[in-house]
Amino acid sequence: MSSKSEISSAVMQTYNRFPITATKGKDSFLWDESGKKYLDYTSGIATCNLGHVPDNVQQAISVQLEELWHCSNLYHIPSQEKLASMLTEYSCLDQVFFCNSGAEANEAAIKIAKKYAKDKGYHDRIEIVTFEQSFHGRTGSTMAATAQEKIHQGFTPLTKGFRYLPFNNKGSLSEIDNGKTSAVLLEVIQGEGGIHIADKDWLKQLSAICKDADILLIIDEIQTGIGRTGSLFAYEPYGIEPDVITVAKGLGSGFPIGAMLAKQHVAASFSPGTHGSTFGGNPIAATAGTATLKEIIKDGFLKNCNEVQDELFTQLKLIKEISPLIKDIRGKGYLIGIEVTNQASTWIEKLRDKQILVLPAGEKVVRILPPLTTTKEELQMCIQALKEVALELEEVTNG
Repeated sequence: MSSKSEISSAVMQTYNRFPITATKGKDSFLWDESGKKYLDYTSGIATCNLGHVPDNVQQAISVQLEELWHCSNLYHIPSQEKLASMLTEYSCLDQVFFCNSGAEANEAAIKIAKKYAKDKGYHDRIEIVTFEQSFHGRTGSTMAATAQEKIHQGFTPLTKGFRYLPFNNKGSLSEIDNGKTSAVLLEVIQGEGGIHIADKDWLKQLSAICKDADILLIIDEIQTGIGRTGSLFAYEPYGIEPDVITVAKGLGSGFPIGAMLAKQHVAASFSPGTHGSTFGGNPIAATAGTATLKEIIKDGFLKNCNEVQDELFTQLKLIKEISPLIKDIRGKGYLIGIEVTNQASTWIEKLRDKQILVLPAGEKVVRILPPLTTTKEELQMCIQALKEVALELEEVTNG
């Protein structure tokens, strides 16, 4: 048995933490305990979509802090009602359940899919289809929904009821409606799985199959939602209407909040007592969500993001042309993956040395997640650092 003196930290070691102690953040930047400044192109893993400590969100929260921090969801919460109204107004969904995280939002979606099937008398529909390379969370059910073996290791037996199919594979479409499927759950862009984008025709065919068979189509917008891909939600450009979507990350500008949005006929399956949350949609989190969403839906905000993002993609493709270490550039909006021939961790470390923070998306994909408010000047800082790293690593490779 280890003694307390042998434990390096009282915090469980569930993360391979980068060697940075963050103490301050503002806009696109983080500062460490020594005062060193970093361009944060992780955005808290697609969470700080307006950058760190955005002024309008801070002001709204400051007012709320003087009024009410928490009350039970057994009472009406005005800020929660306002945020729900905004989310439904700017989506194809009708009602919202609030929770605290993306995994909880996906858990709610899984539960409502099961309940909907039972309510409709589909008693043989006991499976939810997900796709290879997906990521839906770390809870028992969402981990089982995640079709990545590395996520499952050490946690078997998994929660039953999930069936995995190949992503973007036309042959998989014929396997959707097998008489046992209650719902299909997928990301339009697979974030943790390596930045893989759903083919438009494939997704439209999938949507049509689900609609014809009354199989719920659930879009996981945890990472892609709230403007991250250039539209408020990533499903929008596909011309489909999901039955359920889940959001979190970017919704609260760093305050813990998640939401499951559903069409009215699906939402009806969550009657009183079927699901709940102590903290979900509390006054502070809902206020943060409302203030965040107000900024992103402003006229011209996403249009400007897309114009700046186009320049970023152009510059990244130019680097790819000169670097044999870069295999592919993919993504949409400010969710970008750079597939490299060596280890992504090598690029991430070297970029960190140049005070640029990025993330992996698998062993050989560097993930770039700028805040939606980033400037052209900041993008050039990242581009210049990437050029330098590409040249440095090529020299090492060539000896």
